[in-house]
Amino acid sequence: MTVLNELRMRPVDAGPRGWNASVSARLVLAGVVIFTLLIGANLATPLYPLLAARLGLSPLDITAAFSSYVLALVAGLILFGHWSDHIGRRAALVLAVLIGLAGGLVFGAAENLPTLAAGRALQGVAVALATGASAAALRDLLPDRPEWASRFTLLASFGGVAAGPVIGGLLSRLPDPTRTPFVIHAVVLLLLLVPLYLLDARPAIRPAANGAALAALRPRRPTVSRAARGTFWLAAGVGFLSFAVFGFCLSLAPGYFAVALHTQSRPLIGVVAALTLGSSALSQLLSVRGRFLVPAGLAVLGLSVLLIAVAGAAPSAWLLVLASVTAGAGQGIAFHMVFNDVARAVEPARHAQIISAVYVITYLGSALPVIGMGAAAGVWGLPTVVAGFAAVVAAACAVLAVVAWRRASQPPRAHHHLKGRGLSKQGKGDR
Repeated sequence: MTVLNELRMRPVDAGPRGWNASVSARLVLAGVVIFTLLIGANLATPLYPLLAARLGLSPLDITAAFSSYVLALVAGLILFGHWSDHIGRRAALVLAVLIGLAGGLVFGAAENLPTLAAGRALQGVAVALATGASAAALRDLLPDRPEWASRFTLLASFGGVAAGPVIGGLLSRLPDPTRTPFVIHAVVLLLLLVPLYLLDARPAIRPAANGAALAALRPRRPTVSRAARGTFWLAAGVGFLSFAVFGFCLSLAPGYFAVALHTQSRPLIGVVAALTLGSSALSQLLSVRGRFLVPAGLAVLGLSVLLIAVAGAAPSAWLLVLASVTAGAGQGIAFHMVFNDVARAVEPARHAQIISAVYVITYLGSALPVIGMGAAAGVWGLPTVVAGFAAVVAAACAVLAVVAWRRASQPPRAHHHLKGRGLSKQGKGDR
């Protein structure tokens, strides 16, 4: 079945078969696509100071460019998150790679803020398409091991976000540092299209009925069931708050860290900016249990963000590194636990809708606060704004920790009939 027929939602053709890849190869390919796209979406993190100097951008301009990616990602999750069910996993991933390729090239060639924002928005749409398709493909490939499918998804997603700033900093040592990283990344995406095109793709799990293709692709409004409402809002609150910290690390933090560390080394700035995200990714892969892990993780996150502000004002390099690592660890543990709680609390038939709604609110956390910080930095200066942001985050962590503690202190509800079940069964799908 050709990619074009998949995109047009045509029936499976009887032509020659493609590469009949093994399950292991399909797992790697699904993970590598989202990993590579997220690297590209975060290559610019250590380059923002250079872009600001070259294009004359203010802190508000930087946050606007960064937030255009997040807002496009959120819109994409709502508009396109379910498309891979109807056009097939492979077709959705091919489309995502092509859009990501265009976005990176537009961003790398940008000479003004609108073009930067357009490139970032295209990258957001690409990641939105790939997020649903790759996560669903991993789940399809491991139908009897949903926990491992979740771990692979976390490793690919958070690993890509954490690796992006590091790779961007290293590639920035090459000539033309604000463009070369995106050219190299574009070459990698082009190479990635080869195995995707050759793959013997499986049919879509929900092929559109004759004449109903457009109806199948129509946006779905996320809804939350009454039974899962409390768990949902706690998970959404933790997600919004923790991604506000990530948004800071990926946008304004490079300039802030450069002052705190007394360095202009872009590789070093990229590594420090990635510490929180990398620590979060590793902590979510750990098998930890405990009723009070969510409030404990939130407490660690709030205290660590305060220490980041202190380390920048002092300044203290070792305290900055330590606080960044512990912030990621606290966030990762709390985030992993509340999302698992949502998965256990909701009925399988509504699982996808509720998880999508949590992700929408979570990703908004990495855009809206950062836009406000960028605007405020132009009035009061970045150090003052970071101190205020840290105080607000710490207070919000304390409030959510109290809520989580009270929920954990209540007798556990019976969800045995849901335990171990994820999304409703949808067939093998396209792997």
